[in-house]
Amino acid sequence: MIHLVFSNLKAWILGTHHGVSQQHLHAYLNEFVFRFNRRFYPMTAFNSVLGIAARVEAPTYEALYSEEKTYYM
Repeated sequence: MIHLVFSNLKAWILGTHHGVSQQHLHAYLNEFVFRFNRRFYPMTAFNSVLGIAARVEAPTYEALYSEEKTYYM
């Protein structure tokens, strides 16, 4: 099972993002875990994203590119 997880992660990073930077690695891993845990229930993932989006305040441009990291999940 662990080989499946890492092969999916590697394919996702190289295919979707064409590599990642150390600066954003934590955010990419959070997204991968979110998607992987909901892979059998696509509507659950959609409802989760809607619920999260309704509860959190959108980050500003400055917050996205500042040195201080805030993760919303």
